[in-house]
Amino acid sequence: MQLNLPYGNGRIQAVLPAGSNVEFVTPKHQRPADDPAGTVRHAVYNPLGAVKPPRAGQTVAIAINDKTRPVPHEYLLPPVLGGMRQAGVRNEDVLFIIATGTHPRMTPAEYSAILPADLLETYRVVCHDAFDEANLTHLGVTDRGTPVTINSDYLAADYRIVIGNIEPHQFQGFSGGVKSAAIGLAGVETINRNHAMMREDGARLGVFDENPARQDVEEIGRMIGVDFAVNALLNHDKQIINAYAGDPAAVMLAGIPQARALYLARVDAPFELMIVSPGGHPKDINLYQAQKGLAHAAAITREGGALILCAACPEGSGNQGYEAFMKRSPMPSHKAVLERFEREGFQVGRHKAFQISRDAARIRTTLVSELDDDFARALLLQPQPDLQTAIDAALETLPNDARIGVMPAANATIPILVSN
Repeated sequence: MQLNLPYGNGRIQAVLPAGSNVEFVTPKHQRPADDPAGTVRHAVYNPLGAVKPPRAGQTVAIAINDKTRPVPHEYLLPPVLGGMRQAGVRNEDVLFIIATGTHPRMTPAEYSAILPADLLETYRVVCHDAFDEANLTHLGVTDRGTPVTINSDYLAADYRIVIGNIEPHQFQGFSGGVKSAAIGLAGVETINRNHAMMREDGARLGVFDENPARQDVEEIGRMIGVDFAVNALLNHDKQIINAYAGDPAAVMLAGIPQARALYLARVDAPFELMIVSPGGHPKDINLYQAQKGLAHAAAITREGGALILCAACPEGSGNQGYEAFMKRSPMPSHKAVLERFEREGFQVGRHKAFQISRDAARIRTTLVSELDDDFARALLLQPQPDLQTAIDAALETLPNDARIGVMPAANATIPILVSN
């Protein structure tokens, strides 16, 4: 059987032996909208919930995702900006803020990777810095104890918009809605306290209403006062299926059932071997993002089984705090990583070491990537030069009838064991 998986901006290929017991675990295949621009335009001009449009004389701040998210801004932004122009909002009163959270900041030279050239020529664009306390405003503390500091430029605007996608998230349940502002434009302490909830019951992939981390985000969004959200639902080829716009809570209420139906994949039993792609660029732009595919696939991998993560990672680990935690003194094992993490306490950045070791401690994990082999080993990931070599090595350790799972879009898949 020929495998052909997304990898960076291209594909990666290999062959499984004839007669292999293979099952593909994917989101449902769904055609894109016939008229994606029209679909988004209809959503924007027929908003969900009780919302008011911006008015002439108001300033508007728009939170947009960074280069690690495949957000189709070329479709989502024109009807929003067109509506504002019709309302009399001046171009110079509109500010785009790239919602990086604690991801590496984007430089102005990179802005064209996420925004069309005509918008960059027309509007002001800045990048959020979660560590810049001088440009953060404290709003109080959530019911769950999260201190809330948010980008001051966003809060200073008269009208606040968020743009993004609704898709699975490994511990927030789903992305979308206010998350682009509540996390993407937050200070590091806000993000740290919220993300520490990932270890609580309910903070799981595909869970929203009972998810403490996600409901904390919802409260932060209310404290901010986000006026309008525009979210897309994408298929496995990153094409628009549907769009939702209006009150952020109403957007999530409408979008999550459709997202769950699209991304959920039922599995009868765990697999002995998982072959995993996060979904190609930008899902595998760095290990920080690609880890999500590992986590999703690990949920349906047998204890002691094998997992091959195919992630190009052209931008390395994606987080200096993660690297520093792993390199401070050589880690002998994933168990040692978990013990140190518990000893030193939760912190964003090094939480990625916890997430990877949590799964790799019970599953033999191999990495096919562009990372230097020594660097991958320093992160306790076993490198292989190509997918075929990785598969051949894994199959040598497994019985001939081993169940093999293939996830070509792992970051956008919610795998569910039917027995659960």
